[in-house]
Amino acid sequence: MATLRINPQRPGGAAAAIGVALLALSGCATIRQQQAADREQLLTAAGFQRREASNPAQHQDLTTMPPYKIVQRSRDGSVVYTFADPEHCHCLYVGGPNEFAEYQRLLVEREAAHDVSDGSLDWAGWGVWWR
Repeated sequence: MATLRINPQRPGGAAAAIGVALLALSGCATIRQQQAADREQLLTAAGFQRREASNPAQHQDLTTMPPYKIVQRSRDGSVVYTFADPEHCHCLYVGGPNEFAEYQRLLVEREAAHDVSDGSLDWAGWGVWWR
């Protein structure tokens, strides 16, 4: 990680450094929000159920859960997968083993499509190498 150095001899140097840091942090927040939205779209397509936090107790529960991560939990002897979004939608996505398996399949499918679309699987320049 880069170290931020502030020169006390330059007026406004600290303000400029703080401005750059805030700009970088806001960019990170935008990226994180987009990644969460993309993941939520996949979760919905996989059959996860979206549950809105509709009261203060549920909002409080969301803040104690790991944000933007799928977490495996046990409930009444069954496996349940949850994904908490305490910032963007203030909601929880809930699914079982079948939905989680479908989510993983969709994720792999999306990654494969991304690899093909960005040209990373273009082996033409390597010639015939398997003979």
